[in-house]
Amino acid sequence: MRTLIQRVSHASVTIDGIVKSHITRGLLIFVGIEDADNESDVEWLSKKIANLRIFDDENGVMNLSVKDINGETLIVSQFTLHASTKKGNRPSYIKASKPDHAIPLYESFCRTIATETGKEPGTGRFGADMKVELLNDGPVTIWIDSQNKE
Repeated sequence: MRTLIQRVSHASVTIDGIVKSHITRGLLIFVGIEDADNESDVEWLSKKIANLRIFDDENGVMNLSVKDINGETLIVSQFTLHASTKKGNRPSYIKASKPDHAIPLYESFCRTIATETGKEPGTGRFGADMKVELLNDGPVTIWIDSQNKE
């Protein structure tokens, strides 16, 4: 699983002109799933993200997690995180999982983030054409790939 995490002051996802989810201070999490991903990736990423210390403490040092600040999360599926640009100028998405594998893992990831943070996340809708709006705070943007734990 690949995630792109952004610390935000606020974020929302709109589908067909209707705001599906909106959060205030917290994390916007884009998640892409490939066929090699499984529940252990969900568990590892959820714990890592929920405890990622990227919010400022009283001294202005990034030392607090989204849990520590009682922040919110917004999780948006994004198959383009698995784009390959190795050949030519048109990205290939062959590594991105098909819905039958990806949807259950996406839903599990959302449930596990809820458990880890103690709050239900906002979500997009898998496979939908979504408009995502955000105010990146910092900016702080972090890429985490469960297949490359570094």
